[in-house]
Amino acid sequence: MKKALYIFSSGEIRRKQNTLYFERKDGKRKYIPIEATSEIYIFGEVSLNKKLLEYLTQKEIIVHFFNHHGYYVGTYYPREHYNSGMIILKQAEFYLDEAKRLDLAKRFVKGSVRNILKVLTYYNNRGVDLQDIISVINRHFETIPSTGSVNELMAIEGNAREVYYNSFDRILNNPEFEFGSRTRRPPGNRLNALVSFGNSLLYVLVLSEIYKTHLDPRIGYLHSTNFRRFTLNLDVAEVFKPVLVDRAIFYLLNKRMLKPSHFRNELGGIYLKENGQRIFLEEWERRLSTTLKHRGLGRNVSYRRFVRLELYKLEKHFLGDGEYHPFVVRW
Repeated sequence: MKKALYIFSSGEIRRKQNTLYFERKDGKRKYIPIEATSEIYIFGEVSLNKKLLEYLTQKEIIVHFFNHHGYYVGTYYPREHYNSGMIILKQAEFYLDEAKRLDLAKRFVKGSVRNILKVLTYYNNRGVDLQDIISVINRHFETIPSTGSVNELMAIEGNAREVYYNSFDRILNNPEFEFGSRTRRPPGNRLNALVSFGNSLLYVLVLSEIYKTHLDPRIGYLHSTNFRRFTLNLDVAEVFKPVLVDRAIFYLLNKRMLKPSHFRNELGGIYLKENGQRIFLEEWERRLSTTLKHRGLGRNVSYRRFVRLELYKLEKHFLGDGEYHPFVVRW
């Protein structure tokens, strides 16, 4: 099974015939098992050359780049091998038709809010009193069908998520990791730093999975298609954020695996140090490989596979072969 490769050290990735190796600045080399690598995440100062990029394109390997603070900055997206003219036309049709776009955007928001409610119910059933928050979010959920525009829908989703964030302090009950309010660039506290880091990982995970389908990542529905390069991955990520990112954060903090010492203050913000990023990524990969029963397939599949299956459902929706219903976790 192919795995993601994470590089934190500074150095250079080089190609030698049909193999790749990473050479650190001190001259030490580590060979990269190219046939077992699905994508590469680069956090360190790493140099690449054209010869390497040609080889990565041939092997259909995406490279994601993150800056010093762990923020996603961009992707080397190789030539698409699976893009379908028909699917792209259908995606554009569903975007340009306001009714079709709004319907699809509503489905993404419904999936997101339903998974938020699943997370809240999970902890409420385990002794954390969240019933008041659940009730408010349910009321937001009930307004989705009557929403008349994508902007209104974004507001509903934002309001529901703001209420949802109020549950974090109750779930964690940890004064060293208090949420306060959502702050992004820069993150105003440790919990915001974790949310931003986790969301970035999810955005690029979905982008990597889109690459393996016929879909075009530049055409989104909830997030407007504009001069940003990718938007469809942002739409799909909304469905999975509560289940993958937020549950990972709760697990890491409730198990005391991440501590204040794993963070640093810099340029008016708070960021994960490299050792904290590594701990998060280890849990992230463990969570992605965790399996759940897929009722349609009648067998267990990993969370990573559920993301791919979500994209296949979208393809069918565009082609009229099936109606898209977002993934909702079953615990």
